[in-house]
Amino acid sequence: MVMSAIWSQLGSIMASVMFAYAMYEQFFPPHLRIYLRKYTRKVSALIYPYIQITFLEFSGERLKRNEAYTAIKTYLSATSSQRARRLKAEVVKDSQSPIVLSMDDNEEVTDEFHGVKLWWSASYTLPKSQSISWFPTSDEKRFLTLTFHKRHRDLITGSYIQHVLEQGKAIAVQNRTLKLYTNNPSNDWYGYKRTKWSHVNFEHPSTFGTLAMDPKKKEEIIEDLDNFKNGKEYYDKIGKAWKRGYLLYGPPGTGKSSMITAMANYMNYDVYDLELTAVKENTELRKLLIETSSKSIIVIEDIDCSLDLTGQRKKKEKDKDEDDGDGEKSKNPIKKSEEEEKKASKVTLSGLLNFIDGIWSACGGERIIIFTTNYLEKLDPALIRRGRMDKHIEMSYCCYEAFKVLAKNYLDVEYHDLFPIIEERLGETNMAPADVAENLMPKSKVKDPESRLKSLVESLEEAKKKAEEEAKKQAKESEEEELAKDEEVKVKANEKSAEGVKENGTIH
Repeated sequence: MVMSAIWSQLGSIMASVMFAYAMYEQFFPPHLRIYLRKYTRKVSALIYPYIQITFLEFSGERLKRNEAYTAIKTYLSATSSQRARRLKAEVVKDSQSPIVLSMDDNEEVTDEFHGVKLWWSASYTLPKSQSISWFPTSDEKRFLTLTFHKRHRDLITGSYIQHVLEQGKAIAVQNRTLKLYTNNPSNDWYGYKRTKWSHVNFEHPSTFGTLAMDPKKKEEIIEDLDNFKNGKEYYDKIGKAWKRGYLLYGPPGTGKSSMITAMANYMNYDVYDLELTAVKENTELRKLLIETSSKSIIVIEDIDCSLDLTGQRKKKEKDKDEDDGDGEKSKNPIKKSEEEEKKASKVTLSGLLNFIDGIWSACGGERIIIFTTNYLEKLDPALIRRGRMDKHIEMSYCCYEAFKVLAKNYLDVEYHDLFPIIEERLGETNMAPADVAENLMPKSKVKDPESRLKSLVESLEEAKKKAEEEAKKQAKESEEEELAKDEEVKVKANEKSAEGVKENGTIH
């Protein structure tokens, strides 16, 4: 009976409070509410002597991830596992702690600094129109809140926060696992993607030691990367954004992707694999750039195939219209064009150029941008000029020095009697490092270097024969074309001569 009476009274009190609040919202003028809130805060400040500082996950209208939020979250993950009751676990490979624990949402942990006690809490808010969410949404706002007594304001704002940021960054470097990112499609269902990038752990083993390339060229690239990594003050001095562009070009199978992974492992940078065809417009391209972190490599592979960025788009569309006019129209051309327009990317050459070295490219630092292509001549000169693609690296066919690296990696052989023959054949034949590596790959558990090297010699001789046959075929085709042209010239000359005779006969 006593409990039922208490609950009854509590219900009456809550109903009264809700009624009073409804009357307040309905009848109090807005300007009176502002004054009332102002003085209410002053009164509560006398009663509640604590100060709160909020660190949002995103800053600048949610365009850029807040580095302070990331550092604080990392710092708390090192201490919250011992104090928090509800934790989130993440598996991190190749780190000192394979499982990293962090504070769960709506959880609070305490910290101590110079004898002062503080409280950290993790929270998030949903948009007003959404009360229940099955998936995290793009409108969800996450933040960390620091609470402390007002008498310690100077200590906390002057020393403690800086201490937390430094410790968080140090822990992040210690537990760092490289990530491989890819951009999410623009049409995500229900907007449940909170970021435009998805990632997996980057575990590719390629290094400069395993890369099949001329050692001198390799050393030149490593030196260039070192200069960039240590060049923050220099870039500030000359007034340029701290970024560098690399263009990797060459035939298929020459190691362009392996070069990218070797760069990432050497620099300890994350990799952002940008798929341009999944980007709908220039604005989205800028947002993707802003969400990339510092110490990262942004890669656009086979850029000549990603989008038509050579300035020939209008010409191609015109040619297509002319083809359609010859009777090859689709059954419903209007519907087809509308569907294609919806799916087609509207990223322009101008938008991509601004992405590389425009104003927005300075949002963040220590970034490397890499383009790869099999056909250098297809790219617009404005896209690959110095200042955008600062260093052009030709990934050529396998040379003898590159072969020796592959032989050491695949067969543990530094020299063999067949090496001089292979050196001679490589000088006469173009073979990609990928094809050379396939011939050196052991076909059984027992390594047999001699048989693998003989297989390579046979492949090189076969490739040489094919190249000679192809050269003869092209020469024959070229000769036939020349003969055809000569014959055509003779026919036209005879026709012109016949017309002249006819005209002269008519005149007489």
